[in-house]
Amino acid sequence: MYADAETIRKILTSTGDTWAVVGLSDNRSRAAYGVAAVLQRFGKRVVPVHPKAETVHGEQGYASLGDIPFPVDVVDVFVNSELAGPVADEAAAIGAKAVWFQLGVIDEAAYERTRAAGLDMVMDRCPAIEINSLG
Repeated sequence: MYADAETIRKILTSTGDTWAVVGLSDNRSRAAYGVAAVLQRFGKRVVPVHPKAETVHGEQGYASLGDIPFPVDVVDVFVNSELAGPVADEAAAIGAKAVWFQLGVIDEAAYERTRAAGLDMVMDRCPAIEINSLG
């Protein structure tokens, strides 16, 4: 319901190649680290967003979406569901075109707000899995 194939394909292939990954740090054991590496292999620019603002996979990190000094196409959210709604709202505020909530990240109200703001959105899916399955 929150991840139709057409929207998934659009976000991964034509929405844009600058992805802010919220929750990405240099901790190699976290899912965000591996997913970001996959996105990079598929030509995406991955921008780490984490309170520590660490450089990850060769990209400068930022403490918040609002700190990123260039346009972001997609905001990929690796935070707990309770924290995800405000991130989606911030994505709309900075002019992102799409929001992607990772596996297990679910906030139906945020989904409705984000779609109402005109952004594409996928919830409870992993772009690294989906991008590998594109034909």
